[in-house]
Amino acid sequence: MKISDIEVYLACPGRNYLFIKVLTDTPGLWGVGEGTLNGSEPIVASTIQHITPLLIGRDPQRIEDIWHLIYRQGYWRGGPIFMAALAAIDLALWDIKGKIANLPVYQLLGGRARDGVMCYSHAGGRDEKECEDNARKLIEQGFRAVRCQVGPYGGAGVIGELPPLHPEAPPTSLYEPTPYLLQVPKLFAHLRSKLGMEIELLHDVHEQLDPIQAARLAKELEPYRLFYLEDPLMPEHRESWPLVRAASTTPLAIGEIFTSRWDCLPVFMNRWVDYIRIKPLHVGGLTEARKIMVLAEPFNVRSAFHGAADIGPVAQAASVALQMVIPNFGIQEWTRFPEPVYEVIEGIPEMRQGFLYPNERPGLGIEIDTAKLQKYPYKRAFMPIVRRADGTMHVY
Repeated sequence: MKISDIEVYLACPGRNYLFIKVLTDTPGLWGVGEGTLNGSEPIVASTIQHITPLLIGRDPQRIEDIWHLIYRQGYWRGGPIFMAALAAIDLALWDIKGKIANLPVYQLLGGRARDGVMCYSHAGGRDEKECEDNARKLIEQGFRAVRCQVGPYGGAGVIGELPPLHPEAPPTSLYEPTPYLLQVPKLFAHLRSKLGMEIELLHDVHEQLDPIQAARLAKELEPYRLFYLEDPLMPEHRESWPLVRAASTTPLAIGEIFTSRWDCLPVFMNRWVDYIRIKPLHVGGLTEARKIMVLAEPFNVRSAFHGAADIGPVAQAASVALQMVIPNFGIQEWTRFPEPVYEVIEGIPEMRQGFLYPNERPGLGIEIDTAKLQKYPYKRAFMPIVRRADGTMHVY
């Protein structure tokens, strides 16, 4: 059995995604993968197309060998573009492996360690009351954990918006930390007074703070028993994580923009976080994500895989497959995909009562109708632009 070609599909069924099919010389046997990287999908697609000639003629069952071939042959290793391209191919190879074995991928990884994957979803709102109301709706659907935010990332700190320079450019948000820092503890005081202490609540800072601000927020949120505080700092502020850790017993989570075990290992060894926010999609696929979670286990770090809507159905299926198996599972982020996604893709993990369940089809269990997918052409998009009030660039 040999790889015969790789087909790349850029599309926008409600939002932009990058899917691939790794084809084989066995009639009817192929694997589906995903390389979505929000705002950069065409660059990832070009990387996959560049790699393809290296893979034609190789045995798709040699997943580990192919992973290292792709990772090492170019000399310039790592980074989000390269690792998303590698992940797309890796996921497709695992899909092929499962189809050959006639087993779901989670069975190849060791079999069920749990019945389903517990998830949290997002409750937002323009104010505390609207956020509370939306949290209640999720609780009524069976969710035991809810992420709560007022407004966009940065909350009350988003103090204005500048128009785009031209129709293809995004607008620019203006942000200041003080209103946000004052707002968030009030939000969770309100939510705990109305929802009680038992429901699990989360919050995403989205890297908006500097170290001393993050430490202060973690400390002030301690009475409200967060499940975790997400991304209180940029990963680049690694030396400042001990400051945030020492300030509070609020559990911490980081990692959605990590791309390898080398990003994760110092965070694990120093016990700076409780949850790791990677996902197979951006760390080189299931092959690498599984190793990262093995590294995490002896340091009591649990999974909390990133699952925003730009993490598409193939990537979600891979996240669920791995988290069905690992002993150090924590929680999975979940948002519903745009409706056109359900028109063009079958086999998406089923959401029931706040838990995701994989289907029992061989491989990742995902089928993409590429003819229907062509009805939704890719639309160039960019990540948001954020500046401080004085015009200084800030992170999104």
